[in-house]
Amino acid sequence: MSLTELKGAVVILACAVSAGIHGALVPAHFDESTGAGLGFVGATLALAGLVVWLTLRPANAPLLAAAAVTLAGLLASYALAITTGLPLLHADPEPVDALALGTKAIEALGLLAASRLLWRPRIAATVPEPKGTLT
Repeated sequence: MSLTELKGAVVILACAVSAGIHGALVPAHFDESTGAGLGFVGATLALAGLVVWLTLRPANAPLLAAAAVTLAGLLASYALAITTGLPLLHADPEPVDALALGTKAIEALGLLAASRLLWRPRIAATVPEPKGTLT
C-alpha cells in the first residue's frame, strides 16, 4: 500500500468511525431536542455517503474536498457546542466528554489526511530534451 492509498484509507476510516458514533448518539440527541437529533442524523448520513463514495472513488478530488469540509464542519460545530452552544440545535453549551474528544481526534486525523491528499505537490510535466544538436 502506498502512502497515498494509506491517507485515503485514513479519510475513509475517519468518516466511517465518525458516522458510527454519530449514528449511535442520534436517540440521545433527539431526547435533548429535535434540532440536535436532526443534526446528528444529517452528520451520520453525510459521513456514511462519503464512506461509500470514497470507497468507490478514493482519489476523487471533489469527494476528498467534501470529506475535508464535512470533517472541518464537525470539528467547528463541536467547538461551538462546548463553548457557546449551537442556536436551534443545542442552545446551551454541552460538557466535554471522552467519547467526543476521541471522535474529534479521529476526525482531525481524517481532515489532515484529506488535506494532504488535496494539497500534495503535482509533478510538473517535463519537456523532453531535443535529440541531436543544432550547429
